[in-house]
Amino acid sequence: MRNVYKRIRDLREDSDLKQTTVAQMLGMSQTGYSKYETGENDIPTEVLIKLAEFYNTSIDYLLGVTDNPKRNL
Repeated sequence: MRNVYKRIRDLREDSDLKQTTVAQMLGMSQTGYSKYETGENDIPTEVLIKLAEFYNTSIDYLLGVTDNPKRNL
């Protein structure tokens, strides 16, 4: 599960976004979102779905099941 924390941080940074921006998209505080990136809090399924849609990637990629970031539709 550790991979997910690094992946969401890397996706955010690669998109040149601040935690505040992603947190606003998710409807939460920056502090709450930060705890997802550090692994302090587990990421709820609903948030994983929103993040995968936001970054146009698969949940499998976020979770580290695959290294292919492409989303299969």
